[in-house]
Amino acid sequence: MAYTIKEVSEKTGVSRYTLRFYEKESVLPHVRRDDNGVRLYSESDIDWIETVQVLRSTGLPLAEIKEYVELYKGGRKTLDQRRTLMMRQKNKVEEQISLFMKTLEKINYKLALFDAQEEKLVNLPQTN
Repeated sequence: MAYTIKEVSEKTGVSRYTLRFYEKESVLPHVRRDDNGVRLYSESDIDWIETVQVLRSTGLPLAEIKEYVELYKGGRKTLDQRRTLMMRQKNKVEEQISLFMKTLEKINYKLALFDAQEEKLVNLPQTN
């Protein structure tokens, strides 16, 4: 099945402008066009778009995503290089998760202190 740029934008949440930009920057490796030049996206293209969005959300620069796409075009002989790039990004994400977990623990600790203080105030005897 083929999708128009509008349908892909609605399906992925990526703007049409960004989709055109990704294609121009060779981040999307192979978007077909019909005889009138209308972009026709496949399920594979949508998968690429989602992969690019995930990589962008981890902070991977567009230049490195383009490098990954070029490695992909190189086929099986680049599997190790692609795996290395993904492992590096995975490690970054795990570090971010660890940092967020420590931050969450600190916030929960502070909230527990506030709750304890509030409990003490509620249980104070009333004086007239």
